[in-house]
Order: sequence, then C-alpha cells, then structure tokens
Amino acid sequence: MRRYNLGKSIAALSLVWVMIMMPIAALGQTKIDMPKNKYKISDDVKIGREASAKVEQQFPILQDAVVTNYIQGVGRRLVAAMPPQYQQPAFEYNFKVVNARDINAFALPGGPMYVNRGMIEAAKNEGEMAGVMAHEIAHVALRHGTAQASRQSSLGSQLGTIGLILGGAILGGQAGAQLGAIAATAWQTKYSRKFESQSDILGAQIMARAGYDPIDLANMFRTIEKQSGGSRAPEFLSSHPNPKNRYEAINREAQLLRVSPEPIKVTRGFSNAQSRLRAMPRARTMSEIEKGTRTGGQNQGGSNTQMSRGRYSRTVQFPSSRTRVYRGGNWVRVNVPNNWREFPQNNEIWFSPSGAYGNQGITHGALMGVKQTRTNLEAATEDYVKEILQGNNYLRQTRGYARTSISGRRAYATQLAGRSPITRQTEVVTVYTTQLRNGNLFYVVAVVPQNQASRYNNAFRNMVRSIRLNA
Repeated sequence: MRRYNLGKSIAALSLVWVMIMMPIAALGQTKIDMPKNKYKISDDVKIGREASAKVEQQFPILQDAVVTNYIQGVGRRLVAAMPPQYQQPAFEYNFKVVNARDINAFALPGGPMYVNRGMIEAAKNEGEMAGVMAHEIAHVALRHGTAQASRQSSLGSQLGTIGLILGGAILGGQAGAQLGAIAATAWQTKYSRKFESQSDILGAQIMARAGYDPIDLANMFRTIEKQSGGSRAPEFLSSHPNPKNRYEAINREAQLLRVSPEPIKVTRGFSNAQSRLRAMPRARTMSEIEKGTRTGGQNQGGSNTQMSRGRYSRTVQFPSSRTRVYRGGNWVRVNVPNNWREFPQNNEIWFSPSGAYGNQGITHGALMGVKQTRTNLEAATEDYVKEILQGNNYLRQTRGYARTSISGRRAYATQLAGRSPITRQTEVVTVYTTQLRNGNLFYVVAVVPQNQASRYNNAFRNMVRSIRLNA
C-alpha cells in the first residue's frame, strides 16, 4: 500500500512540476510587441505589390522552376509556423530568387520576399537559409516597413513610394545601398536596431515552430562576418546590430524555445537546389547588376530587364528569311532570324521577335541552354521535359521522343502543347536535346501558337540544323 501511495505521490509531484515548468518556459520566450503604426494593413499590401513590380523589372529573377518551387515550399512552411498573433490573412507571402551572388535577402511590406542566389549557395544547410527567410518574414509580420515610415511624419504623402524596405536585408551594408541605388524611384529606409533585434527574435521563434534550429540563423551571422572580412563587420549599416551581438542574442533566445531534438538540416531539396545553382554560370554581384541597369546595356546584364519590359502584341512579325550568327563564347554557334532579339538569362539564351516577349516569357521564338546532369541522354531529356511541364502546368506532352541529330550528335525531339495563359491560344512547344562532351544536357526549345506553326517551322528547323557545338 505504501509503495502504491508513494508512486501516486511521485506521479502527482511530477505532474505538478511539469505544469509549473511549462508555463515558465512559455513565459520565458521573449515577448515582442507590435510597433506603433499609423498605416492600414491594406497599405502594406499595396506598397508591396507596387514595389515588387519594380524589383522584378530591375533585378535578374532566377528562371529555374525547381529552385523557385523549393524556395516557395520552405517559405510556406515558415509562414505556416508563425505565431497566430502575428498572422495577417491579407498579406500575400511569396518567394523568388534573385540571380545575384551577394549573401542577402530582403522582403517588402505585405509579403513579397527575394532571396539572393548567393545566400542559398553560402548556407551550410537548409536551417541557415530558412533562418534568413524567417528573419525577413518577421519584418513583414511586424510591419516594420510602415512602422518605420510612421515615425517620419514627412512621409505621410509618400505612401505609394515607400517601396523597397532594404534596411531589413539580412546583410545590409553595401549590398543594401546598391539595391537602393538601382530602385532610385523607391523610398529607401534603414530599420532601427530595435526592429532588427525584434526580427532576429521572432525569426528564431518561427524557426523553432517550423522544425528548425534557431542556432542555424545565428551561425549564418558567422558566415556573414567572415564574408565581410571579420574586422570589417562594423561597416554594415549603422542601424544593424553587430553580427557577433546578434549571434549571442539568438543563442540566448534558443535556450527558451522548444527546439526539435532532430531539427531540419540538409534536405534533398536543399542539396538539389545548391547543386543546380553551383552548376550555373557565375552570378553577378549587386554592384555589377547596378552598373548594368544604369547603362541599360544588354551585355551587362540588362537583358532580363529588357525582356520583362516587352509588351505582348496580337500581331507578331513572321521570322525573317535573313539570318545572323549568334556565338556563345567559342563553344556554340547558331543562325537565328534577323528580326529576333536575344536575351541572355542565367545559363540560357532566349530569342524572340518584337511583340512576343514580356514579363511572362515568350509566345513566339526559341531558347537554348545547358543543364547539369549525371545521367544518360534519355534520362536527362525526360527529367528536363518534366521540369518544363512542372513550370508550365498548362502544357501536356503530345508526342513521344523521336531520334534526331544536333551538330552531328545523337539527339531527341518531343512536342508539348496547351492553351497559353498569355495568348489564350493553343501553343506548341518543341524540345530538342543532346549532350555535351562533359555529359551536360544541351537543349533547344521552340515556341509558337499552333495556328502560326507553319510560318515558323522552317525557321526552327534551320536554326537547329545550323547549331555547331564545340564542347
């Protein structure tokens, strides 16, 4: 009987202990108060929409469906893990990758977020990358952009141009300054140290709730510090806390949180994304992007901007019978119609006539590029076609794989079709593939509305026949 009572007593004491300690742990988590804000939620959304349109006109947004879908998936996981008191149903969170090598990320009021390719490549695991994203989500959730503007009464008449809230970028410093220089029409601000610290703490809390270890966010500051030369860290924006202090503060907060004993670290998606990015040509720095935008030079990186500024037309010129030679370094040469413009993008080159290109891609024309692969031609071709279908869900494969040749090499061709969301007409997409000497996949994709295919097919065939590969 005593043994039974003793057991009951121990169990009761244990339960009381748990009941006492759990609230303490919850209360120990740092409480973050929403800053004062004179603007409406709808103002944040409006500002974010307007600023994101400017961002995507001026920055090279990575056109890789696999990497973009992966980043969006991580972003959705973090947003879903946000504490309820900070959730705003009206906010439109979305995530895109900027093809820039700087370790950085920035978010706009209302939800749009942009993650630099360099940050993804520099992260040691998904947790470090997710930590940067969680920090930026926290800026949005706490409405730091319009809260900062609320402190400056002179900005009351400038609501529509608040624009890029770049001081909240995880790195800040020179990269933030360059971003501001590019978007000269947008209002640029620096978040206060208090706002930065709030986003570090809320970011850590979001990470823990999403299954990550907040220490990974802290470790990212070590990476930033090394990238900045260690002793040069104080040159960050003066409003940013020192990386060392941020590292220590996040570690302290992590001790108060319930962190999974097996947090998310290196995932298949993360490894795949890093592998794809590292196989691409070198990304430009923000400084190089800025110079290209100011000069408007296509060869300096303005091509993505120029393409997005295009306007779609119902009347598009047929391919010219005259051609010109395009050379990609000393490894590829191709003849293209003389009335097609060229748009270098990442590891691809796009060709399209006036009226057939814009911010949603091309309606008439062709593109060619290289994709890293470790498989044979058949498997690599199937994988690439799947990627096209995933990134363009209106398309369906309508033909099997036919054998052909490109530059004297064994090649495949297949056809896709579907109702274009741009032209509202059936679109025909023909995909050609072969392999380079290093095993990577070389591809050509031809695009045209079905009712104009007969006027374009000769141009496409002549283009493919003219390709000469030296790699």
